[in-house]
Amino acid sequence: MKYIGKLIETFNSPSFPVFTINDVKLLFTGTSMTDGYLHLMMHNLLKKRKITRITRGVYTFHNNEALVAGFAFSPFYFGLEHALRIHKFSLQVTNPLVITSRNVRNGVKHFSGRNYVVYKLPAKYLFGYALKNYADMWIPVSDIEKTVIDMIYFKIAIRDEIWPKLLKEINTQKLKNYLKNYNPRFRSKVINIIAISKARNIANIRELEKSRV
Repeated sequence: MKYIGKLIETFNSPSFPVFTINDVKLLFTGTSMTDGYLHLMMHNLLKKRKITRITRGVYTFHNNEALVAGFAFSPFYFGLEHALRIHKFSLQVTNPLVITSRNVRNGVKHFSGRNYVVYKLPAKYLFGYALKNYADMWIPVSDIEKTVIDMIYFKIAIRDEIWPKLLKEINTQKLKNYLKNYNPRFRSKVINIIAISKARNIANIRELEKSRV
C-alpha cells in the first residue's frame, strides 16, 4: 500500500496531467519494488479504474480524458478552433485539437469514449504557445497570432463573425516575427488574407455607419 500511496500522491496532481511507466520506475528507484510488482500494481489500478491508459505506457489519474490525451503527444499544444474557444473568441464546442511534431498520422483519435483530433506540424513550426489555465488544468495553447497562422497553414477557414474580434487583438509585430520562420510564399499568403479581412471589416463598418444616417 505504501507504494500505491506514493504513486497517487505524486501523479494525481495538476503537475502531472499524465505519467509514463518510466516515470513510475524512476519514482521507485532505490526501493525494493520489482518490475513484476510494478506491473501488477499498474494492472490493479487500471482494473479498479483508478487510472486510465491513454496509449501504450502513458497513464492519467484525471477525468478530463480528452484534454490529458494531448500530453501523450508531447511536445504539443492545443490549437486551431479549440484555441479560439479557449481564448473566448468562439462559443462553438469543438473536440480538442492537438498540434504535435511527433511522427503521427493526422486525424480523429478516440480515447475513453471521447474524440480528439491530432495534426502533425514540422518541429520548426512548433512555437507560439504558452500554458493557460483551462478546465482546472494548465495546458499548452497557441496564442492568437499562431492560431491564425496554423489555421491558414492547415487550410481551415476562420468564420466571418470571428475575424473582426481577431483583427482587434492580433499583435502585428509578433505575427511578422512568427512569419519569418516560414517561406516567402506562405508569408505573403497570410499577410494577404489578413489584409483582405481588414478591408472587409472596414467595409462592414462603413455599411453599418451608412445605415444609421
